[in-house]
Amino acid sequence: MDTAYVIDTLFTLFSITLIILMVPGFAMLEAGLVRTKNVSSVLTVNIMIYAVASMAFILIGYSLAFGELQSATMSKWAFFMFQMAFVGKAINIMSGGVGERAKLLPLALFTLIMGGIIYPLVVNISWGMDWIKDTVFDLNMVDLAGSTVIHSTGGWALLAAILVIGSRKGRYVNNQIRVIPASNIPLVVLGAMLLWIGWFGFNGGSVGSISTKEGADSVALTIFNTNIAGLAGAISAGIVTYTRYKLFDITMILNGALGGLVAITAGPHLYTLYDSLLIGLIGGVLVMVAVPLFDRFRIDDPVGALSVHLINGIWGTLAVGIFAANAAEGITFFNQLKGVVEIAVFVFTVSFAVIYAINKVIAFRATDEEQQQGLDVSECGLEAYPEFKRAI
Repeated sequence: MDTAYVIDTLFTLFSITLIILMVPGFAMLEAGLVRTKNVSSVLTVNIMIYAVASMAFILIGYSLAFGELQSATMSKWAFFMFQMAFVGKAINIMSGGVGERAKLLPLALFTLIMGGIIYPLVVNISWGMDWIKDTVFDLNMVDLAGSTVIHSTGGWALLAAILVIGSRKGRYVNNQIRVIPASNIPLVVLGAMLLWIGWFGFNGGSVGSISTKEGADSVALTIFNTNIAGLAGAISAGIVTYTRYKLFDITMILNGALGGLVAITAGPHLYTLYDSLLIGLIGGVLVMVAVPLFDRFRIDDPVGALSVHLINGIWGTLAVGIFAANAAEGITFFNQLKGVVEIAVFVFTVSFAVIYAINKVIAFRATDEEQQQGLDVSECGLEAYPEFKRAI
């Protein structure tokens, strides 16, 4: 008993380390995709989100989601930290999507509410105490590591934010889409690969136990399928990019990989190799379809977070009902769809209302002049590349 307890605690602590490695992953990815004049701002936002969201979850959110701090199979502190490591990821999804025009203070206020209330309520009805259990709103979906609970939750909050604050200055001019290229491709690659590695702790750690043969096999299968989906997403995005443009766009290939990783997150412990391969392939294609589609509707997302996290969070949750349906275990497509819809309505509605209210008190959007100068100067007073001439 003690040996299993210690092994599962160590495994969870290792998984936590990988998950927190995703903080610099998001930061580097986003820093590489925005312009040099906004890099310090994006980095500050990512660290702020980790600190504020984690503290809000520690002080308020955990109790709202899970009730008392306890765990019979591992140290309660390891379980607590594991859940805390997740909360920032839901909000990190927002940071790049509102990049280059969102001010730090209102974003910090929303992070506090998201980490302390909105995200914990989503966890409550999916992984936690479930105070709506046995009602018509009861969630019976399977979502191992959060295709919907984390990724779509962050995506719906991001969509609400973009609709409130609008697009970057100069992004859409005279019915034309102005291309704003990434500033640092090596950082994009580094960030995406850190996220990929972190995903092994994200999904593998969610299995919960590795101290038995069955548990070890389940963890290994989960990580194996997670990697397969990432590989497949990168390949399908690369094929679509070359077919459409006769070019290999590394930013889209990496977003395709991340799309595959998001898609597999709901049920990597349930799939065969070929299930994971197909889910990841579709995930990569969905990213390639969604990015220009959002631009067509003038929804400005500098890093493609909506396409990666929202669209593939939905796809990944529904995929469980397609590839792993089992009436005996309550896994049905309807239950998966119901969970997607209920969380979408709740998160988008509440997030929009909160962001709208904050925006009325403190402007969420930087002024045109501040955007032209760069948020590094107006928000941080510290330029990431002071020796470079700022692009206008």
